[in-house]
Amino acid sequence: MPVNNMKLPIGIEDFKEIRTAGFYYVDKTGLIRDLLNNWAKVNLFTRPRRFGKSLNMSMLKYFFDIGDNEDLFQGLEIANETKLCDEYMGKFPVISVSLKGINAPSFQIAFDMAVETINTAARQFQYLLDSDCLSEVEKSAFQELLRRDMGESVLYGSLKVLSELLMKHHGSKAIILIDEYDVPLAKAHENGYYDEMVFLIRNLFEQALKTNDSLQFAVLTGCMRISRESIFTGLNNVPVLSVTDVEFNEYFGFTDDEVKEMLECYGLTKYYEVVKEWYDGYLFRKTSVYCPWDVICHVRKLNTDPDALPENYWINTSGNDAMRRFIRESDNNASTKREIESLLAGEAVVKEIHQELTYRDMYSSIENIWSVLFMTGYPTQRVRREDTRFELVIPNREIHSIFATQIMDLFRENVKKDGEGVKRFCEALKNGDEKGIESQFGAYLRKTISLRDTFVRKERKESFYHGILLGILGVKESWAVSSNGEAGDGYSDIQIEIVDEEIGIIIEVKYVDSGNLDEAC
Repeated sequence: MPVNNMKLPIGIEDFKEIRTAGFYYVDKTGLIRDLLNNWAKVNLFTRPRRFGKSLNMSMLKYFFDIGDNEDLFQGLEIANETKLCDEYMGKFPVISVSLKGINAPSFQIAFDMAVETINTAARQFQYLLDSDCLSEVEKSAFQELLRRDMGESVLYGSLKVLSELLMKHHGSKAIILIDEYDVPLAKAHENGYYDEMVFLIRNLFEQALKTNDSLQFAVLTGCMRISRESIFTGLNNVPVLSVTDVEFNEYFGFTDDEVKEMLECYGLTKYYEVVKEWYDGYLFRKTSVYCPWDVICHVRKLNTDPDALPENYWINTSGNDAMRRFIRESDNNASTKREIESLLAGEAVVKEIHQELTYRDMYSSIENIWSVLFMTGYPTQRVRREDTRFELVIPNREIHSIFATQIMDLFRENVKKDGEGVKRFCEALKNGDEKGIESQFGAYLRKTISLRDTFVRKERKESFYHGILLGILGVKESWAVSSNGEAGDGYSDIQIEIVDEEIGIIIEVKYVDSGNLDEAC
C-alpha cells in the first residue's frame, strides 16, 4: 500500500515524534533485540555523522524507560520478541543525555554548557523531590543537580548520583544513554582547552560507568573511537562497535532493500539507480549501506520536484575540517597526492587504520588523518587485509564530489598566490599562443590533484579541466568570464570578453581517451 502521504523526518531525532506524528520510519528496532542478547556493561557505537545514531538512542530510551510506550513499537520488529518485551520494555529508569551541544570557545563556557546538560536531564525526574523512598539528604543531593552554579565535584558525580536516586525510588537499576560523547572533545581540541575537557569527561564517565552499582548498562555513541588511555581510563572491557565490526551494522544506515521499499512507497522506483550511485557504497564490515540523511533528503525533494537532480546533502550538515586539512597537507606530499588520485579514479588504496587515537594525535601526521577520514565516513573499506590494514575506496558520487570541491578550493587559493603564472597564462591566451597556453596549463595540472572522475559519463570527463580553467581565469577580475553560455546555435564551454581591448576568446574543452585530439576536435 503506498504511503506517500507520510511525512519524511528531516532533522527529527525523537522516536516518539516520528511514530506518533505520521512520519515515515525505517524499522531499526532489531537493534534492541541484538543489544539485549549481546550487551556489555558499557557499549560504544561509533559511526559517521548522519547515520541514525541519535534516533536509535531515542528509540532505546522509549523502549526501556518506565512508562507505557508499548504503542510506539506495535507493528515493528521488536514487537515479535514477546519474551524480551515482557522482561525489559518499560522496566528501567533511563538517563538520556546528548553532548553534541557542548560547543564553546572556552572551557568555562563549555563547563557551563555541561552543567546545563545535566540540569536538563535531572529536570525530567523532579518527581524525586516528592519521593517517599528518598531521605531529605538524598533530596538535597538531587536539588544540587538542578543548580546552574554546580561545582566541579557535583558535576563529575552527577550521573552516578542521579542513577542511585532513581534506583532507590523505582527499585530498578538505571540505564544511561550518552549520545555524541566525543563532540565536546573535538570542540575543545579546536579551541585550545583539550586537557581540561579530557579531565571533565574522564571523571564524569569513570564515576557513572565504572564504580556505579546502580547501573544496569550504558550505551554511548560517537564518530570517533577515542583512545582508552585518555577517556576510558579504568573502564575495562568496553566493547567498541565500529564500522569494522560485524555486529549491528544493518541498524546504522539504510540497506538496499530498505531504500527500494522507501522509493516504492513514494512512487519513485525509477530513481533507484541514481540514488544508489550517489548515496550507497558504505561498507560497514560486511554490510553495505546508504547514508540515510541523503536518501531521506533526496526522496523529499523528488516528491515535490520529479526533475530534481541529486545533491550533496551531507557536506552541509557539519564541518569538513578533516577533509580540508587532509587536502591541504597533501599539497606538499607527492605520495599522498597520488593516492588521492587513485581514489578519485575509482581505485583502492591500502592504508593502516588506527582506530584508537587522541584528538592530539589525529592531525599529527597525514597517516593519522587517513584514519580520521575513514572513521568519519569519507573513504570506506572494501577489503580488510589484516587486523589494521584496509583497502579503502570512495563509496559514492557524493563523497567524490566532496573531494573534488575541496581540491578545487585549494587550487583556486594557490592560483591567487601565483601572480606571475596567471599573468603568463592569460597573456598566452590573449595572444593566441598555443604553446604558451599548453606549457603553463600543464604546469598547473602537475601541481594539483587530478580529478579523474569515474562516476560520470565519458562525454563529461572534461569537467575537471573545465573547472581548472575557470579556477585560473576567476583570478582575472578585469575579464568577463562565462561558462557554458549560449553562443548562436550551440554552446561554448567558456567565453571570455576583454572589453577594454575588444578581444573575445572562446574555449572548447575536449577529453579523448585515445589521445587523438585532432580527431575529437
